Amino acid sequence: MSAAQHASSGDTSPEQTIHDPISESLAENERLIGGYFAHCYDIVFRRAHIFGQVPVLVVYLDGLVDTKALDAVLLKPWMLEAPRPGLDELNAADLMLEQRLVSIAKTNTTGTMDDVVKSILSGNVAILSDGSAQAVTAELNGFEQRAVEEPASETTVRGPKEGFTESLNANTGMLRRKLRSPKLKMESMSVGNLSKTTIVIAYIEGIVQASVLEEVRGRISQIKIDTVLDGAFVEEFIEDHPFTFFPQVQNTERPDIVASCLAERKVAVFVDGTPFVLIVPCTFWNAFQSADDYYERFLYATVIRWLRMILITTSLYLPSIYVAISTFHPQLLPTNFLISITSAREGVPFPAVIEALLIEFLFEGLREAGLRMPRPNGSAISIVGALVIGQAAVQAGIISAPIVIVVSLTGIASLITPRYSMGMAFRLLRFPMLVCSGMFGLYGVTMASLFLLIHLTNLESFGVPYLSPIAPLTRSELKDVLIRAPWWKMHTLPLSGSAKRHVRIPNGQRPGGSQGDEAS
Repeated sequence: MSAAQHASSGDTSPEQTIHDPISESLAENERLIGGYFAHCYDIVFRRAHIFGQVPVLVVYLDGLVDTKALDAVLLKPWMLEAPRPGLDELNAADLMLEQRLVSIAKTNTTGTMDDVVKSILSGNVAILSDGSAQAVTAELNGFEQRAVEEPASETTVRGPKEGFTESLNANTGMLRRKLRSPKLKMESMSVGNLSKTTIVIAYIEGIVQASVLEEVRGRISQIKIDTVLDGAFVEEFIEDHPFTFFPQVQNTERPDIVASCLAERKVAVFVDGTPFVLIVPCTFWNAFQSADDYYERFLYATVIRWLRMILITTSLYLPSIYVAISTFHPQLLPTNFLISITSAREGVPFPAVIEALLIEFLFEGLREAGLRMPRPNGSAISIVGALVIGQAAVQAGIISAPIVIVVSLTGIASLITPRYSMGMAFRLLRFPMLVCSGMFGLYGVTMASLFLLIHLTNLESFGVPYLSPIAPLTRSELKDVLIRAPWWKMHTLPLSGSAKRHVRIPNGQRPGGSQGDEAS
C-alpha cells in the first residue's frame, strides 16, 4: 500500500494525539471512548448514579484495576446513596467525586479526551458525569504482580534478601525504604510510541553530578522507538560506545546496590515492567565488586576481591597462554611437564589452537544449553554433556586431556564474575585472544593485551573514564577499587573528576577508636 493509500485509509501513526474535548453528554463520551478502544474486549463501561440522580460513566481496562476496591469503596456506596433534593446535580457530582475519590486514591481532573485515554491505558479509572465537560481519573491499580524475593542472579551470604519486581511503584517504594530523605528525587518520563513505558530517573539532590544527570535526561528524551519492554532497550540507546564488548551501564536487581550507588553520586533509571534497574556511570572495576564485599569485614572482602581479580584474569589468558607456550615456546616449560603434554597430544589430528577453539565452543554451547533448558534438565545437560562428551573425545583421540583441563579451569574461573554482562565480555574476548596466540604466540597475546588496554582507556561512561580512578589516577578514590578499605577510612564520596569534595564521614571518625586519617 502506498503512502497516499495509507493516508486515505485513515491509518494513524503511534504518536497521534487525540484532540477531541470531553463532551457534556455522557452518551457522546461513551461513543468517543468506545471508538478509541474498538475491538478491545477488555475495555469496561459501567454506569452508576450519584445520590440516585446524577448519572456517571466509569471506564477502565479489565485486569489493570482493583475491581474489588472500585466496587466496595466507590460504586456500591453511590448506588445505595439516597437522593438529596435541593442540591444542584452538577455540584452534587463534583462534591461526590471529590469526597469519595480523594479519600481512596490519587486523583486528577482533565478536560481532554487524550488525557482520559492515556490514563485508562496506564491502569487508572476514568469517571465522567453527565452535564460536565471534566473527567476525574483515579489510580486504582490492581494488576497481578510477582512477590518480593531474593534475586537469583545476585545472591548474598549476609545482606538483604529482597529484590526488585516488575512493578515500578513497588520498586521505587523499596528504594524509598533504603533512602528516607526528601533529597531523593524521582523524575518520571514516558518512552515508546506504542508501549508508553514509564521511566523514572532517580538521584540524590545535592550529591549527584549535574552533568551526568543532564546527560541522562537528554539521552532518554531522544529515544524514538515503538516499544520499551526492558531496561536493555534503554541501555542500547544511552550508552556511549555501542560497538564494544564491555558494558557502560550497570544493571542490578538489588535495592541496596541502587541506594549505595545513588549515595555515590550516580543516577539510577527505573523501567516499568522489569526488575532490573540501570545505574550510570559505570566503570571497569564494577566487574570485581559484589554486594557481599560491603556486608563482610573489610579484610575478608579485600582477599575475596583479589581472588576474584586473579580468576577473572585467568579466565581470559589461560587458554591463550597454553596454546602459545605449547605451540611456539615449549622451551619455557620444565622438561617433565613438556614430555607429559607432548605425550598427551600424540595422535591428536588438530593443532593446539584449533583444539582449544573446538573445546571452547563446546563448553560455551553446553553452558547456553543448561541456561536455556528448563531448570530440572539444564544442570543435568551441562554436567553430563561436559563429562560424557569430554571423556569420549579424549578417548577417541580428537582432543587431548590437557586442553580439557585448561578449558574446564577457565570456565570455572569465568563463573566468579559478579556481573553477568561483564563476564560475557571476558568470555567473548577469549576467542580473539586465542586466535592471536595461535598465530603469533606470546607476542600475539602481548599485542592483543596492549590493544585491549588502549581500547579500555578510550572508553567513557557518561563522561567518566572507564578505568577511573586508576587511569586517570585519583588517589583519594583508591580505597574501594583494588581493596575494600574500612568504612571509617573512606571519608569522602567518589569525586569522579569533580573539584568538589563530598564528605561521607565527617573527619573520618571511627566510633570507639582513634581518629581516622584525613583523606589525601
